[in-house]
Amino acid sequence: MLDKFNTNAFISFGLGFILMWLSEATEAHVNYTAKPRVVLPPNYVKEIRPPSKKGSPVIVDFSIFVVDINSINVEDMDFRVDMFIHQRWLESRLEIPDDIFEEGDDYVTLLPEVFENFWQPDPYFLNSKIAEIATLTHKFTSVTLYKNKTVRYAARMHAIIACQMEFQLYPMDIQVCPIYIESFSSNNQKVKLRWSDSGVTLNPELKLLQYNLGQPLELEESDGYMPEKVGNFSRLTVYFRFERQIGHHLIQTFAPSSLVVMLSWFSFWLGLDAIPGRVTLLVTCMLTLVTMFTGADIPPVAYVKALDLWMAGCMLSVFAALAEFVVVKVLDVQYQYQVNRIPKVLPMRISNMEKGQCATVASWEGGAVRSRKATQTPTTPGQTSLQGNGGPPKPARRQSLLSVAWTDTDTGVEKIMWREIDKVSRAVFPILFFVFVLLYWPILLMKSS
Repeated sequence: MLDKFNTNAFISFGLGFILMWLSEATEAHVNYTAKPRVVLPPNYVKEIRPPSKKGSPVIVDFSIFVVDINSINVEDMDFRVDMFIHQRWLESRLEIPDDIFEEGDDYVTLLPEVFENFWQPDPYFLNSKIAEIATLTHKFTSVTLYKNKTVRYAARMHAIIACQMEFQLYPMDIQVCPIYIESFSSNNQKVKLRWSDSGVTLNPELKLLQYNLGQPLELEESDGYMPEKVGNFSRLTVYFRFERQIGHHLIQTFAPSSLVVMLSWFSFWLGLDAIPGRVTLLVTCMLTLVTMFTGADIPPVAYVKALDLWMAGCMLSVFAALAEFVVVKVLDVQYQYQVNRIPKVLPMRISNMEKGQCATVASWEGGAVRSRKATQTPTTPGQTSLQGNGGPPKPARRQSLLSVAWTDTDTGVEKIMWREIDKVSRAVFPILFFVFVLLYWPILLMKSS
């Protein structure tokens, strides 16, 4: 009997525990499903937008707090922005009892599960590549309900926004990148987006690595026609103005390249007896410029940029210095050839005269040529005799060197052309480069402003 009594007691205890558990679960389920009914009327349909006066659209106030902007990618032409977004609209169909508010508060924060039963606007970033709500253990969103039946939705988001960038003025370019916010399914007759009073606010501690962020930001409200959705849709636009900082490029590009160009001018003070040093200096300057510009962080675009013009000017200056060296070397070779050739004219002519092949005896007297008559051996028919001044004139030494050397009429000092070219280049090359600089920077500054 005792065993039977224990068995019945155990069965009764088990049945009681199961019934108690089912009762609690049912009560929890009822409480959970009843929560939305605290503020939603029985006939509430979340697919229908809130009623408005005379068919006017529902006004949705929109605001953004920008936490950070980073990863401005010039190759993919996009940038990443981390932000808090806030939406606010009036839901007049709600039934709000006073007992859901704490004492002294005019608002209450709802659970995300409750907000899923509300009508919600559907704005999206029109030119975003990726737009996601930040998550850790759950999505960072909140819904606040006010006594005047205003619903406020907030979320922490990060988005990668596409931006059509132009680099003609690089590295002094200014990129204007918009963010377009548009209602996806409700046209402008049903939903109208509007910037709130706060609009777009930037984090005061926000700093960009290579850019200055122009302020204040330009905000715009418009209606855009979307052919793929066949209708006009309300659109909000905020324009971010990224002004590239020039300091990095002045230190890393412009100043070193200018010094390399100035270094190439030292070759004009080196004589032609230092040919290896002169060639090495100029070639090294050219290779330095090529390495400097190919290793720079330049956007890979197909059109000419401002930095390309600077690079072309520097390389052209060094290349011209190298071409000047080739010219003076050729002139020096001609000068040396003619200087070494002229003293051999007299022995050659005397030898020809002794063999009877020349009818004129030429002698050097003070650098001039004088002719005397001489007897000529009989010639064959068809040959004419050369007597006196009847033959072609022989150029004097000064005449033969006229192209590569001459005598200064004032000082009587012989001047050699390649040396004069080097002297002129010492002044002409710096002047031309400084003219290039004076034209380059004012035009670039004027265009960038």
